[in-house]
Amino acid sequence: MNIVSRVVIALATTYVALPATAHHSFAMFDRTQEVSKEATVKELQWTNPHVWLQVLIADEQGKLREWSMEAGAPGMLARNGWQSSTLRAGDRITIVFNPMKTGEPVGNLVRVILPDGRVLGPGGPPGPPPSPSAN
Repeated sequence: MNIVSRVVIALATTYVALPATAHHSFAMFDRTQEVSKEATVKELQWTNPHVWLQVLIADEQGKLREWSMEAGAPGMLARNGWQSSTLRAGDRITIVFNPMKTGEPVGNLVRVILPDGRVLGPGGPPGPPPSPSAN
């Protein structure tokens, strides 16, 4: 194979791979902030390439607003303790997320705290329930 053919193949391979790297950008999220909110699950969309969690969160006036939380891939979440049935519509949870820089009701899911105290996050194994505080 001559040098021109190799250069053309290398350029074509790079060109085809660029959309895949762009897909995994989290630049739209403010990764310096972690927001914690009480939420009600509307729907868990167990789909590739990313799982989406639709939740209802009360705004400052008490009006429910739908938020979309982007999580990891189903396989990654499954390795970290999730199942497609982990969350059901109507479940009350606490979510921690990185908000969108634009203020839109979208976030990058950091972790979910279940009613029983279990902590599930897309980036690590499930944590133990918090220990009861001494009063």
